[in-house]
Amino acid sequence: MTPLDDERATPSVTPLRAHVRSALHEYFEQLGDQMPSGLYQLVLQEVERPLLETVLHYTRGNQSRAADVLGINRSTLRKKLRQYDID
Repeated sequence: MTPLDDERATPSVTPLRAHVRSALHEYFEQLGDQMPSGLYQLVLQEVERPLLETVLHYTRGNQSRAADVLGINRSTLRKKLRQYDID
């Protein structure tokens, strides 16, 4: 069992979407009157790298297991790791 399994099994864990919502509210507050552009791509890029890094950490670098956790195939994971220059 990994720490990710522990979090899913714990009912008191705040859902990830709540953290994302909070971060976006803070982001918009910091922008003030400025209107962001390309927010969808920005969020995906900002989230994808730490997601990959964290899952790899929890799977102790096992790419096959990380791909399973992420729900993607291993070749897609490897492509993403190259894209973000993650070892």
